[in-house]
Amino acid sequence: MTEFLIYVAVGFIAQLIDGALGMAFGVTATSLLLSVGVAPAAASATVHIAECVTSGVSGVSHHAFGNISPTLFRALVLPGMLGAAIGAFLLSSFPSEVFRPIIACYLVIMGLVIIIKAFTTFPPRTVTRHLAPLGFFGGFFDAVGGGGWGPIVASNLIARGNAIRTAIGSTNAVEFFVALSASVTFVLTLGTFDWRIILGLAAGGAIGAPLGAWACKHIPVKPFMIFVGCLIIVLSLRTLLTA
Repeated sequence: MTEFLIYVAVGFIAQLIDGALGMAFGVTATSLLLSVGVAPAAASATVHIAECVTSGVSGVSHHAFGNISPTLFRALVLPGMLGAAIGAFLLSSFPSEVFRPIIACYLVIMGLVIIIKAFTTFPPRTVTRHLAPLGFFGGFFDAVGGGGWGPIVASNLIARGNAIRTAIGSTNAVEFFVALSASVTFVLTLGTFDWRIILGLAAGGAIGAPLGAWACKHIPVKPFMIFVGCLIIVLSLRTLLTA
């Protein structure tokens, strides 16, 4: 029971951050599972199955708070699902360590871009170009690395000028379908999982999702962007150092 409650707490904290910032559920949960000896493919599979619950609740919450852009959602959902399926299949067949330094370096750069943007005035605009490749690679690296959909997609949308609230809300809404696509692929290729961990992460994440969506709408923009950028850099440097 104590171990189960720890997973509930991890799911709650991870989804609270993910719902507010559009990222970090997968990174937080996967790091924990890897630290206790779970294989990379099994860790990614476990997190994605749990995310089917947490991201679903988060997406509904963001919809209730008006944080979702239909344009961004439609452009990202199918490419994201395709990328996640391919990434999950490859992770089940090959080592994933080779991908992690590449993702980490990219995310460090994106974190710096967001921090710089926080101190620069740009006219707000909705960017709708090149969203399909962004969704595809976001889903692919998310499945391969056990997390990364939010940092890759949300940070890119924010850096290109989209409103933070709709970028994060739309990213979270699409994440449910990305997690579902990866989970189905993992189930077909790997088979069995530790359902205690999955249920703990899912339960905690479901509790934290509405609070994260509320925080997304009420946190001030400039400090929010600085915090997002710093979070991306710290998590990515950690990934780079441990890769």
